[in-house]
Amino acid sequence: MSGDHAEPPIAARVRRLEERVIAAGLASDDELDGVLDRLYATASPVNGARMVARAWTDPAYRELLLADGNAAAAELGLAAPAYRLRVAANTAEVHNLVVCTLCSCYPISLLGPSPGWYKSFAYRSRAVREPRAVLAEFGLTLPPGTRIDVWDANAETRYLVLPRRPEGTGHLSEDELAALVTRRGLIGTAAV
Repeated sequence: MSGDHAEPPIAARVRRLEERVIAAGLASDDELDGVLDRLYATASPVNGARMVARAWTDPAYRELLLADGNAAAAELGLAAPAYRLRVAANTAEVHNLVVCTLCSCYPISLLGPSPGWYKSFAYRSRAVREPRAVLAEFGLTLPPGTRIDVWDANAETRYLVLPRRPEGTGHLSEDELAALVTRRGLIGTAAV
């Protein structure tokens, strides 16, 4: 809601924007559909999982990932995101959680289409106010002393969580490690 006026659903607002772009002659409906088709053809949580697995096995890549997420994505041959990618690493003392309180900004190319709960008003509002309770509802109970940092994504900056590497995985290959990483782990609503 904006003031006393209810905003139309996001899909209606997006369609109005598309119609304006088409009316201005900047793109056709088919061109816009093509952009989405190309994005969704390669958008997958596998991309984010590959980045995490590489960071778990390559200290130099981990440093790059934490310093410049866009450069780290490019190093793995992933399409450069049109936004700034920041990565927050979980530690024994800190757990990170990603939310977009305004809408549902989300790194689709690295995580695939966003889950419905990520876009829900309940998640967007409660993740900031009561992150520990929200995580518990997802089945993730953290020790009382663990600090929870909540990262609020926006149109310019998207976030990805670098989960802690599970104990006992030193013998696994990078591909095997990537298979352990879930979309929820990359958002911070699950441990890996």
